[in-house]
Amino acid sequence: MDLNPILTGLGGTPTPKSNPAIDAVAGFTDMLRQAETQATAAVTGGADPHALVTALAEGKLAIDTVVTVRDRVIEAYQEILRMPV
Repeated sequence: MDLNPILTGLGGTPTPKSNPAIDAVAGFTDMLRQAETQATAAVTGGADPHALVTALAEGKLAIDTVVTVRDRVIEAYQEILRMPV
């Protein structure tokens, strides 16, 4: 059953649900791109050193967070494998 005509009649449009994992990865890559941009600008002499240090610290925090999440996912997977069937 196609719901698009019903939603259009009610004034709404179907929108896809957001995926938190994909949103987190997108935020991570944006943060790393910002740090890279700040580092490039600092090397060419066009950035504030304080902004560079802040961007690099945020990038390190993002990497640490991703590594921690990865480690926990691996631990959970290993725990599932250890379960008796």
